[in-house]
Amino acid sequence: MLSFNNTEIAFAGKTTNDLNRSYWLFKLVSNPTFVNIGKSLTTFAIKTHLPIKGIIKATIFKQFCGGETIDECTAAIAELGKYNIGTILDYSVEGKESENDFDACAKETIATVHKAKENKNIPFCVFKVTGLARFDLLQKISAKESLSSDEQKEFDRIKERVNTVCKSAHDAGVPIFIDAEESWIQQAIDDLANDMMLLYNKEKCIVYNTFQLYRKDRLEYLKHSFNLAGQHSYFLGAKLVRGAYMEKERARAFEKNYPSPIQDNKENTDKDYDLAVRFCIEHISKIAFCAGTHNEKSSMDLAMLMQEKKIKEENKHIYFSQLLGMSDHISFNLANAGYNVAKYVPYGPVREVLPYLIRRAQENTSVKGQTGRELNLIIKEKERRKLSK
Repeated sequence: MLSFNNTEIAFAGKTTNDLNRSYWLFKLVSNPTFVNIGKSLTTFAIKTHLPIKGIIKATIFKQFCGGETIDECTAAIAELGKYNIGTILDYSVEGKESENDFDACAKETIATVHKAKENKNIPFCVFKVTGLARFDLLQKISAKESLSSDEQKEFDRIKERVNTVCKSAHDAGVPIFIDAEESWIQQAIDDLANDMMLLYNKEKCIVYNTFQLYRKDRLEYLKHSFNLAGQHSYFLGAKLVRGAYMEKERARAFEKNYPSPIQDNKENTDKDYDLAVRFCIEHISKIAFCAGTHNEKSSMDLAMLMQEKKIKEENKHIYFSQLLGMSDHISFNLANAGYNVAKYVPYGPVREVLPYLIRRAQENTSVKGQTGRELNLIIKEKERRKLSK
């Protein structure tokens, strides 16, 4: 019987020292004041080249990242693989603006594809379009504004980069996720994703678009995407998430005086997420999807729905996914019960992935109950180990 309360399975890959480090880390990030002060001090220290890289790498980086390079992630990939958990290598360098940076990011993403081709423990790759394209141009394209001739040439280079990455994934037989981003650039990303699925999802699902169900319109857009795939005879790839930009989305909508695209409350988000999962299950022969969630109820509901529909746990059209360093009680217990599970494993130079790490710390502070849940499970496992000695 599947349960997320089995801490022996959840922390099978963690030494007691690992548990102690995680305990103190989650204890610290449960304090909003500490997180805010820590963010400012860390950013300042990195900018002024103070020697704190070692401290970051041994603490929060070790918790949430696989390494600074693909090769450095090898140990994390192998460790997760021992427990039948896959790795999704996520090059988490952000905020670049130059053509050279975009070309370098495309090259790095293709390197993850090559790594995945040779390693059975890497079932997917992933990229953000903003890693390959200038944000402001994506915004202009999404708003359907006319482009100058130079901008059109720039957009053509973006399309070429995206196509090169997706073609490499297709040729290697490695599925690849295109992450969702802010609503005001998402239309350009959706259009690129649909173009790639049309090209590369004819025989099986290679390219996946991401649907953020905290947006009011995404359940309908998932259905629209399925209909589009049906019209053009390709498989729909869907990564389902709740969403990552809520505060930014609401603030921009307020500032620019337009209706917020974000659901009015969490209940509506949960409802649409669960309906999206059910929609995918009902069309599982033509949809491959990944349920990216740290929500215990959503994960359990999907597992039970698969049983109800007599869908085998190992069906390759269904994956569960969580972030490295979080919700191991979900990931490890699902994998132990035979379900397909993959952890997002961010990597990159410490200085470059700092924005990602700060977001993880802030998320654990702001998401109701997240840190308390992690702490309680760690405490429970530490007690279990004491008693079993």
